[in-house]
Amino acid sequence: NSETFWTTTGMFPQEFIIGFPKCVKISKVAIQCYLVRTLRIEKSVSKDPVGFEQCIEKDLQHTEGQLQMEEFPLPEFQATYLRFIIKSAFDHFVSVHRVMAEGT
Repeated sequence: NSETFWTTTGMFPQEFIIGFPKCVKISKVAIQCYLVRTLRIEKSVSKDPVGFEQCIEKDLQHTEGQLQMEEFPLPEFQATYLRFIIKSAFDHFVSVHRVMAEGT
């Protein structure tokens, strides 16, 4: 639901983890957010959300008054968990509205 979102508490870094029921192959990750400056995405293939390794880190463009929509094409890799770390922001608070992962 694009009307709902997760918001930070005002200090950085902030993070959230998305878990899959089993290890999956992912080819692309997309995120819809607001006021995020630097985002890092990490993956884990462990049974538990540990042992993360960095996949990508990017500085996002500031879009005044609009949601940021970023796509990250990734080489096919396997993951059981994805960790999203918001390292910095354009304001004290940011929001994440949607996260999508494509693959099998």
